[in-house]
Amino acid sequence: MSTASRQAPPPFDPKDPLGLDETLDAEDLAVRDTVRAWTADRVLPHIAEWYESGELPGVRELARELGAIGALGMSLTGYGCAGASAVQYGLACLELEAADSGIRSLVSVQGSLAMYAIHRFGSEEQKQRWLPGMAAGEIIGCFGLTEPDVGSDPASMRTHAKKDGTDWVLTGRKMWITNGSVAGVAVVWAQTDEGIRGFAVPTDTPGFSAPEIKHKWSLRASVTSELVLDEVRLPADAVLPAVTGLKGPLSCLSHARYGIVWGAMGAARACFEAAVEYSKSREQFGRPIGGFQLTQAKLADMALELHKGILLAHHLGRRMDAGHLRPEQVSFGKLNNVREAIEICRTARTILGANGISLEYPVMRHATNLESVLTYEGTVEMHQLVLGKALTGLDAFR
Repeated sequence: MSTASRQAPPPFDPKDPLGLDETLDAEDLAVRDTVRAWTADRVLPHIAEWYESGELPGVRELARELGAIGALGMSLTGYGCAGASAVQYGLACLELEAADSGIRSLVSVQGSLAMYAIHRFGSEEQKQRWLPGMAAGEIIGCFGLTEPDVGSDPASMRTHAKKDGTDWVLTGRKMWITNGSVAGVAVVWAQTDEGIRGFAVPTDTPGFSAPEIKHKWSLRASVTSELVLDEVRLPADAVLPAVTGLKGPLSCLSHARYGIVWGAMGAARACFEAAVEYSKSREQFGRPIGGFQLTQAKLADMALELHKGILLAHHLGRRMDAGHLRPEQVSFGKLNNVREAIEICRTARTILGANGISLEYPVMRHATNLESVLTYEGTVEMHQLVLGKALTGLDAFR
């Protein structure tokens, strides 16, 4: 028998029941703790008010602060980006979404969509022009793919770009665009005679506008806009040169979905922790409700799904760092973790009873936010079909 097998195991940690922290090195923990401390200082004291008012005040200042801690485009290398590992980026997404899905969306769209597209498919001139300012949070980016009548079938997009001499002229509309009305650059995908192309569009270009979408009941502490392109004239060097076709935007979405695999578990963790604390302080029939068997059964089931989801995120992160992560595996993670996160939030609401709908607690805010996360960057049905095709070899999309 080895010496290690004779040693007593470490104490059980209710916050880390599977001992996953033991797989993280000092730099991983530093990234996680830095983001957690930032959200505790800059988001959590205000988020209920922001959510209730349907605003994200000071978004540009928040972006600069996120840039200062290295959270923007953090998994990219060069151009002022942190060059963090996939696991570190995932840990950051988990902590950001534990505060609010809108804050994680701000970071995801900036780094995993807009910056990633320019970093992977842009020219050196485009990278130099945009990425350092975006990494610092001085320039906010958005990503224009979804349209008012086109969501899950981006190949049918109506936004188009036509050549006029050496220029490009873009016309169309994009919908549900995070960061749109505060962005300095929009990565816009459009139909062309050559196929679908991406364009880095300065938002001060004549013909470009981004009216903010109001009256949302989800992601209320997030800037969501429509993009209107009315014969927006761009020079030849605005097109992203290194990609043609849907593989461009879809590869960006896969990168962003990876962050959601982690982020959804952050929202779930916040609701689970609120339910645990409430169950220990709320008394009924002469004792805390956490001492009743039905409540403990709920908490045990919530903990199982929460930490299985985090374990899955860790596994996918290791695969991404090794260069082995496939899009089908990202669909596996997004489908499972968002679905389970919503169920954890709903169960937490039952433990909190009527207080579960109050903004004094985070539960209903996270639950409503996750309804958007469930749909964007691939609906449940799309990820089911991705996995169905991978499992059977048969394409059921059409």
